[in-house]
Amino acid sequence: MFDPTAVTNAIASTILFLALAGAAGFSILAHLRFRAVFVWVAAGALLIAILCASALTEPAPGGFAPLATALAFTAAVFGGSPAAATALNLAMGTSVSPGLHGGIIVSEKATTAEERQGLVAAPKREVLRGGLVIGFLERIAAAGSIIAGFPEGLAIVVAVKGVGRFTELEAPEARERFIIGTLASLIWACAAALVVQIAVH
Repeated sequence: MFDPTAVTNAIASTILFLALAGAAGFSILAHLRFRAVFVWVAAGALLIAILCASALTEPAPGGFAPLATALAFTAAVFGGSPAAATALNLAMGTSVSPGLHGGIIVSEKATTAEERQGLVAAPKREVLRGGLVIGFLERIAAAGSIIAGFPEGLAIVVAVKGVGRFTELEAPEARERFIIGTLASLIWACAAALVVQIAVH
């Protein structure tokens, strides 16, 4: 007997799988060869996946869960850095100079009278070093927490990162990049992990 609910779920699951595969593929592509268009395509695919997961009236088939988890996790981890870079470009453009170790170059706080009067340039230093590696680790932890059904883990991730970066956030440009980059990265990872949480559980 024809079951419209089963047909709807089958269609939604198929589109969900294709959307997750697209999101994962374009996330990797954006990470390896950054282009804003790759990020937007991956974001669109993630949105489609979330909508399809929400349309399911019952959890996706058991065999689907490992593959969906792998694809969503891949999209979460690899897509976050390009998403953060896109958000930073939209918000700040090229207003800061990149450092040699993945950070940005900022001026030290003026300490001498000459520096305060603008007669001598204040020394510069690189802050927010190692952002790429830290971003990978934060997205692994964030996506893993949500997929495992432990969203409270996000608070731990944010707290550890905030404490670790606290001394580098004196410069306004460093604070802005930290907030925008962290939020974009975490939102991306959470969106990808949410697909699994909705579709499988």
